[in-house]
Amino acid sequence: MARLAANGSADDAAHFRSVFGHVPTAVTVVSGLDESGAPVGLTIGSFASVSLAPPLAGFFVGAASSSWSRMSRRGSFCASVLTAQQDELCWRFARDPAPGSDSRFDGVAWSESPAGLPIIDGACAWVECRLESETAAGDHLFVLGRVTALESMAHATGAMVFYRGRTGGASFAG
Repeated sequence: MARLAANGSADDAAHFRSVFGHVPTAVTVVSGLDESGAPVGLTIGSFASVSLAPPLAGFFVGAASSSWSRMSRRGSFCASVLTAQQDELCWRFARDPAPGSDSRFDGVAWSESPAGLPIIDGACAWVECRLESETAAGDHLFVLGRVTALESMAHATGAMVFYRGRTGGASFAG
């Protein structure tokens, strides 16, 4: 059994990432608008429901994320749950914009949530939230939002799942 060292060495971090890579996660694009009204988004693999009463959802984001910093100032966000067929969007929103582009949204089809936030077209569900709090958690922030609107799509055939560094699909018969 491997134990982590108190100093959190690089070997420990690699082992930590390897073990937690065995925990499948849903893949969402969390999006919002920056101060100028331009769409901003990033891939998140930790989006989850937190509470039914009141309706709360949350996720973890790197504390140094410039994308989150830009959208959080407006006080709201929308999570689009990607389908297994949206692999390109998963990686697009996980990386810096393509060379010559100012935005990850360039060429991406999207519609507006009730609050005017980007919903990725073709997503199997979306959840719109008003920002409740941000809590420091190591090198990440835990972002908590109050759900203001949400919807699942009848066309959805399966959500994207991230497992051991790769994407795939999750769907169940019945």
